[in-house]
Amino acid sequence: MASGDRLSRLPAWSSHWLGYRSSPPRTQPIYIVYLWPFVGAFVGMSILQAVFEQNSYFTKRHVPPIIASYGASAVLCYGNIDTPLAQPRALVGGHFVGALTGLCITKLFSLLPTEQRFNSLRWLAGSLSTALAISLMQVTKTTHPPAGATALLVAVDPTIYALSWYYLPVVLLSSTLVLVSALLVNNIQRRYPTFWITPATPASAAALSASTAPNELMEDPEMHV
Repeated sequence: MASGDRLSRLPAWSSHWLGYRSSPPRTQPIYIVYLWPFVGAFVGMSILQAVFEQNSYFTKRHVPPIIASYGASAVLCYGNIDTPLAQPRALVGGHFVGALTGLCITKLFSLLPTEQRFNSLRWLAGSLSTALAISLMQVTKTTHPPAGATALLVAVDPTIYALSWYYLPVVLLSSTLVLVSALLVNNIQRRYPTFWITPATPASAAALSASTAPNELMEDPEMHV
């Protein structure tokens, strides 16, 4: 069952804030296109910094006020909200894949005999982390361009590297906060997300697939029982 079908079973007051619309959204005036990305990015980035900078639980663990790559995520998740790169699967999955890849690669490099040798090869760890993260995001269908920086930061930013495996829950929480704020702001006069896990098959494409299948079966004698 498609996510849209599941959302349609929820009350309208709740499904609206999860991106469901019973009919295609109308074209918005140009001022809407410019206004809400500004509001969304301001609100979202403020929430992230408030949580991580004002909470003693995180400050005692030397968590930075914001992971820099989420500034780039704001461009997608509040601005270009219709692109597949901005959808929840890409946002949450991409950053997690990037963080995990960066940690694994950089920790392997940290096994070098001396810290001096490790520091001299951080550039290589960062390059390899970013490249591998891109490939893994493509495989898992979670491509989110800012997540390349999430992988890179582990190798090149000592503050991020010092978080060690605690970087993973910080990234997951950051992604969740961005997602929640995007759902609230983007659904006031726009629609977000366009899909949660996989994009819906267009009705015309589904009809074409259904109509061509019987013809293919008749034309290929090997398909007959």
